[in-house]
Amino acid sequence: MSLKARSLLLLLAMFCIALASGAIGQTTNYFPGGWVEKDGVATRTRYSASQIQSFVPPQRGAFTFPAPYNTRAVRITDASDCNGADCVWYVGYSYWRNSNAHQNSNEMLIFLGLASNRGGAGPTLFKLDKTTDVITKVGPLFPTGSKYRDYTGEGWYFSGSRQNVLYMYDGPKMLRYDVVTQQFETVFDATTQFGADRKIWQMHSSNDDLVHSATLRVASTGEMLGCLVYLESTKQFRWYPKVGIFNECNLDKSGRWTLSLEDLGVPNDLGMRIFDNQTGQETRISGPNGTLGHLDMGYGYAVGADNYNALPNASILWSFNPTIAQGPVLQYNVNWNIAAVNHISHTNSKPNVPSAQQHACGSNADTVYAIQNEITCFRVDNSHDQLIVAPVMSDLNTSGGCCDSYARSPKGNLDITGRYFIWTTNLGGNRLDAFLVKVPSQLLVNGGDATPPAAPVNLRLQ
Repeated sequence: MSLKARSLLLLLAMFCIALASGAIGQTTNYFPGGWVEKDGVATRTRYSASQIQSFVPPQRGAFTFPAPYNTRAVRITDASDCNGADCVWYVGYSYWRNSNAHQNSNEMLIFLGLASNRGGAGPTLFKLDKTTDVITKVGPLFPTGSKYRDYTGEGWYFSGSRQNVLYMYDGPKMLRYDVVTQQFETVFDATTQFGADRKIWQMHSSNDDLVHSATLRVASTGEMLGCLVYLESTKQFRWYPKVGIFNECNLDKSGRWTLSLEDLGVPNDLGMRIFDNQTGQETRISGPNGTLGHLDMGYGYAVGADNYNALPNASILWSFNPTIAQGPVLQYNVNWNIAAVNHISHTNSKPNVPSAQQHACGSNADTVYAIQNEITCFRVDNSHDQLIVAPVMSDLNTSGGCCDSYARSPKGNLDITGRYFIWTTNLGGNRLDAFLVKVPSQLLVNGGDATPPAAPVNLRLQ
């Protein structure tokens, strides 16, 4: 046998080994479909419920969105999970990951809340084979009789570094829960520092699991008191008490920066208080121009909505290091009736990566019925390129999704790699279900071909 023939056989053998092990599925940097277009250029006509039913499978499993999207997706839940009822809770929110740190595995773990009083089994674990796109229902996260079976799972999220760890809260306690061994660990109990009659809410953690934040509330009344930050390596708290009407606080992925939103007395403004957790130094920024609404945090920066920007429903950047400074507009919309990335997710943020190689995604369900709401991604720069991924398929005017239009809105979140996006949709029908789509992020951040695979049908609004 010639040397060339032996080399070809060796390459073939290596290919077969990689395919069998799933390595090809893991290392590919390409997901199909999607296209890049400029912000504020075009919209597409919304799919009807019957059109959606023609391409979405009735049972859990993989499918491909029709042209021009051509992206690959997976239906996670179906009617069997709820005994035919409408039990799927919306995914917690765009800044809380429903998927685990799966970078070094061929499997992705996903948790969803299935309402126990509407046919579900409470918070439930699912598993995706990333090589075959097969989705499996693993089962309830908690045993029969556990009080957590009655929880929605909102505000829970997977760790950024520990593959099986889910963060939960229980009154004043922040908990780590191993979804495989079903063992709990208490990260902190707020009453040890802040006294009795306290509870925590809206937690966040750094990606290395060493710094955590939470809103502190009065347990008996629900009053919000301010934001606490727990430094796990030293077992110390930093405390940022409210000075105005407190809305929420968030922690950047490095754990150094905390941003709280409060009404500081400026009309029509939700002011920002930015804290350096290393020094405790505070910077206050009032608008209304330039201050953020819905937002998510990266490493040393935040991306979020600037509702008073001159561009329609614009999203902008704020950087914290080396100085706190407002950055450029990152994404904007065709007109003020549309807010495509209203619920921004940047749970894929990476350290020491230039912003031009970072991306965030968002989703929304607008009330302009003729417009196709879409999962839309954008680079964290001023290029104004946006990646169109898939239709959201939600209709706020139908009954699916307990218990109001907020619950029916997608509010989806990215996985830690930025290549999978999970959201909930009612498909224009009478129940809410969860879906996952493969994000062709290489079109945005790896210099891929930004040409649409087919010319989308545009519906321009004047």
